[in-house]
Amino acid sequence: MLDLLVVATHPDDAEISVGGTMLKAIAEGLQVGILDLTSGEPTPHGTNELRRQETATATKVLGVHWRDNLGLPNRQLEDTLDARRALTNVFRTQRPKMILAPWPEDAHPDHVRASQLCDDARFWSKLSRTDLEGEPYWPSQMFYYFSVHLRIHPKPSVVIDVSDYIDQKMASIACYESQVTTGRDPSFPTPLDDIRDRARYWGWSIHSAYGEPLLSREEIRISSVKGLF
Repeated sequence: MLDLLVVATHPDDAEISVGGTMLKAIAEGLQVGILDLTSGEPTPHGTNELRRQETATATKVLGVHWRDNLGLPNRQLEDTLDARRALTNVFRTQRPKMILAPWPEDAHPDHVRASQLCDDARFWSKLSRTDLEGEPYWPSQMFYYFSVHLRIHPKPSVVIDVSDYIDQKMASIACYESQVTTGRDPSFPTPLDDIRDRARYWGWSIHSAYGEPLLSREEIRISSVKGLF
């Protein structure tokens, strides 16, 4: 049973968006997993085999406890009943206490569909008297992370301080050479510069070095006043 499951539309989305949050959770003794929905291919400089190798290397850098790929079609992702069933079965068998899902506002249609798919699978997960795998289960916490192509300024519900993990986060992202290095202009700012600078911005917003934003549609419970400091 996982404490935290990150649902990523494509391999590298989890590392880019919440790599520091995952690393911090692991350091705190939590069981962390990633479910990639698609292969992420084709891309200009990638192949299916290369992307699998890059994902395996990045997974080792992160040290997550579980990772799988649902094998849904890249560039054609839809919230079909079959796709919803497949994701629901993962929720019911892995039973994560918290799910991190893509934020629904984006230019990339796969990200928009993935967000809706997570919402719908979360609801289906609690259904009884079905032929779904496992027992009915309601993941009590759902947060959304910002893996977006639009240059927007979302208002997060919480920003996680990932200052101690920024270098390891960036190392995991750098494993995806076909996506962030190959064929890219090496002059400043590179894609890696942009990712680090965004983390620096969110760190600045909470009087820290680096941060990662999350949004919740529901109110957030704080069990200890110490959590506010």
